[in-house]
Amino acid sequence: MITIESSPHLVLHTDSGDRYLSLEGYKCWTIGRNDDNNFVVRDRWISRNHSMLQCTDGGDFYLIDLGSRNGTFVNGRRVSIPVTLKNGDRLTLGQTQLDFFCPVRSLQEDSEEVDGDDSATATALLSVRRLISVMVIDIRDFTVLTRQLDEAILSEVIGTWFRQSGEIIRISGSWVDKYIGDAIMAVWFHPQDRVTSKEGLQICQALSNMQKMTQKLSARYPLPFPLRIGAGVNTGYAMVGNTGSGDRPDYTALGDTVNAAFRLESCTKQLGKEVALGQTTYQGLEAAQLNLNSLEAHEVHLKGYDRPMPTYAGNFADIEAFLPRDN
Repeated sequence: MITIESSPHLVLHTDSGDRYLSLEGYKCWTIGRNDDNNFVVRDRWISRNHSMLQCTDGGDFYLIDLGSRNGTFVNGRRVSIPVTLKNGDRLTLGQTQLDFFCPVRSLQEDSEEVDGDDSATATALLSVRRLISVMVIDIRDFTVLTRQLDEAILSEVIGTWFRQSGEIIRISGSWVDKYIGDAIMAVWFHPQDRVTSKEGLQICQALSNMQKMTQKLSARYPLPFPLRIGAGVNTGYAMVGNTGSGDRPDYTALGDTVNAAFRLESCTKQLGKEVALGQTTYQGLEAAQLNLNSLEAHEVHLKGYDRPMPTYAGNFADIEAFLPRDN
């Protein structure tokens, strides 16, 4: 028999006392001022749909900020990406505090950490110039979607999209650097001064998998129109740093390479395409001996740039076409 103390739950601290909020029976819970949330909190500093908790099949709990005005914090640290919660974490939303408890999961984690490598939890402070590839993926017509879709469904769809995006990017050898409203930014480090064939294929596979995931997610929900995404990928040098630790890295990349990736994603709309690659990214894919004939060459004027930039644009079907087929 599972008792309250051993089952996943939140403790909401209020002026009239503590409230127990069970995290069982569902896979997704939203927190906010609106009555359509699973947990309604009457705090004027909390947004109508403030944040979301999701439980994976493996029992992990993710906390996702839903673009709240005043932010969501875990142990005093603002959540800018979905984070995995641990037993005893303190959540702060507006002026409200909640404690997360998952004792059963905690015992499993403690067992795993005993056998783990101590170096995994070491904190590093690093700022170096590195060759990176930056991918920016944006949900198309998101503003229209927010006006036509029930907020509870919208929160679940977008939260699931964020989480599954993070899993795809991680499998592809990277991490999601930023979750920005209706977009994500992922970064790949290149250990050499070039993009290797393997790295180029990982980036393309991530693009393809993101498109497939979005299509499947779109089919699962009663949406007013199918979800669509657009992507920009750029490769170049940037200043990068890691000020995180353990399973919560906090990487940052700054510079023209990052800015151009965002501009490339935006220019896909004017080109009428779904994916735009910078010239160095394209050259890295050429080194992988991929057949890139389906991509169109353009000279685009990106916002904030004095000169036109060579760009190679296509659709997700074009990316899928030149990926190796499994035997």
